[in-house]
Amino acid sequence: MSLESELNALAQDCHRIAVDHGWWEAERNDGEMLCLVHSEISELCEALRHGNPPSEHIPSYSGAEEEAADVVIRLLDLCYSKGWDLAGAIQAKVEFNRGRSYRHNGKLF
Repeated sequence: MSLESELNALAQDCHRIAVDHGWWEAERNDGEMLCLVHSEISELCEALRHGNPPSEHIPSYSGAEEEAADVVIRLLDLCYSKGWDLAGAIQAKVEFNRGRSYRHNGKLF
Protein backbone atom coordinates (compact mmCIF):
# COMPACT_ATOMS: atom_id res chain seq x y z
CA MET A 1 0.00 0.00 0.00
CA SER A 2 1.38 3.44 -0.90
CA LEU A 3 1.88 6.22 1.61
CA GLU A 4 -0.83 8.20 -0.17
CA SER A 5 -3.39 5.39 0.11
CA GLU A 6 -2.41 4.76 3.75
CA LEU A 7 -2.83 8.45 4.59
CA ASN A 8 -6.19 8.56 2.80
CA ALA A 9 -7.32 5.47 4.76
CA LEU A 10 -6.15 7.10 7.99
CA ALA A 11 -8.10 10.27 7.10
CA GLN A 12 -11.22 8.19 6.57
CA ASP A 13 -10.64 6.42 9.90
CA CYS A 14 -10.09 9.72 11.77
CA HIS A 15 -13.29 11.15 10.30
CA ARG A 16 -15.27 7.98 11.08
CA ILE A 17 -14.09 8.09 14.71
CA ALA A 18 -15.11 11.77 14.97
CA VAL A 19 -18.53 10.98 13.48
CA ASP A 20 -19.01 7.94 15.73
CA HIS A 21 -18.18 10.07 18.79
CA GLY A 22 -20.76 12.74 17.95
CA TRP A 23 -18.50 15.50 16.62
CA TRP A 24 -20.35 15.72 13.30
CA GLU A 25 -24.00 15.65 14.43
CA ALA A 26 -24.34 19.08 12.82
CA GLU A 27 -22.33 20.51 9.95
CA ARG A 28 -19.13 22.15 11.20
CA ASN A 29 -17.92 25.39 9.71
CA ASP A 30 -14.43 25.98 8.35
CA GLY A 31 -13.51 28.54 11.01
CA GLU A 32 -14.43 26.19 13.82
CA MET A 33 -12.42 23.36 12.29
CA LEU A 34 -9.36 25.56 11.73
CA CYS A 35 -9.59 26.84 15.30
CA LEU A 36 -9.54 23.24 16.51
CA VAL A 37 -6.34 22.65 14.52
CA HIS A 38 -4.90 25.85 15.97
CA SER A 39 -5.83 24.80 19.51
CA GLU A 40 -3.87 21.57 19.05
CA ILE A 41 -0.86 23.60 17.86
CA SER A 42 -1.21 25.74 20.99
CA GLU A 43 -1.28 22.59 23.13
CA LEU A 44 1.88 21.42 21.34
CA CYS A 45 3.55 24.73 22.26
CA GLU A 46 2.44 24.28 25.87
CA ALA A 47 3.88 20.77 26.04
CA LEU A 48 7.22 22.12 24.85
CA ARG A 49 7.01 25.08 27.21
CA HIS A 50 6.58 22.65 30.11
CA GLY A 51 9.63 20.60 29.17
CA ASN A 52 7.81 18.07 26.98
CA PRO A 53 6.81 15.55 29.68
CA PRO A 54 5.35 12.15 28.82
CA SER A 55 1.81 12.23 27.49
CA GLU A 56 -0.89 11.55 30.08
CA HIS A 57 -2.94 9.59 27.52
CA ILE A 58 -0.21 7.72 25.63
CA PRO A 59 2.74 7.66 28.07
CA SER A 60 5.14 5.94 25.68
CA TYR A 61 5.12 9.25 23.76
CA SER A 62 5.90 12.79 24.82
CA GLY A 63 3.26 15.46 25.22
CA ALA A 64 4.59 17.17 22.09
CA GLU A 65 4.28 13.98 20.07
CA GLU A 66 0.70 13.49 21.24
CA GLU A 67 -0.26 17.06 20.42
CA ALA A 68 1.47 16.91 17.02
CA ALA A 69 -0.57 13.78 16.33
CA ASP A 70 -3.73 15.69 17.33
CA VAL A 71 -2.85 18.43 14.82
CA VAL A 72 -2.61 15.84 12.05
CA ILE A 73 -5.78 14.05 13.18
CA ARG A 74 -7.74 17.31 13.12
CA LEU A 75 -6.40 18.13 9.63
CA LEU A 76 -7.19 14.66 8.34
CA ASP A 77 -10.73 14.89 9.74
CA LEU A 78 -11.26 18.32 8.16
CA CYS A 79 -9.82 17.36 4.79
CA TYR A 80 -11.75 14.11 4.59
CA SER A 81 -14.99 15.92 5.43
CA LYS A 82 -14.32 18.36 2.57
CA GLY A 83 -13.29 15.67 0.10
CA TRP A 84 -9.82 17.21 -0.14
CA ASP A 85 -6.91 15.01 -1.22
CA LEU A 86 -4.46 16.00 1.52
CA ALA A 87 -2.14 13.07 0.80
CA GLY A 88 -1.85 13.98 -2.88
CA ALA A 89 -1.42 17.67 -2.06
CA ILE A 90 1.38 16.87 0.41
CA GLN A 91 3.22 14.82 -2.18
CA ALA A 92 2.78 17.53 -4.81
CA LYS A 93 3.95 20.25 -2.43
CA VAL A 94 7.02 18.26 -1.36
CA GLU A 95 7.98 17.90 -5.02
CA PHE A 96 7.37 21.61 -5.62
CA ASN A 97 9.50 22.52 -2.59
CA ARG A 98 12.29 20.20 -3.79
CA GLY A 99 12.72 22.42 -6.84
CA ARG A 100 12.64 25.77 -5.03
CA SER A 101 15.71 27.90 -4.65
CA TYR A 102 17.65 28.24 -1.41
CA ARG A 103 15.45 30.09 1.11
CA HIS A 104 13.10 30.80 -1.77
CA ASN A 105 15.35 33.58 -3.07
CA GLY A 106 15.78 35.48 0.17
CA LYS A 107 12.69 34.87 2.28
CA LEU A 108 13.44 35.37 5.95
CA PHE A 109 10.88 32.88 7.25
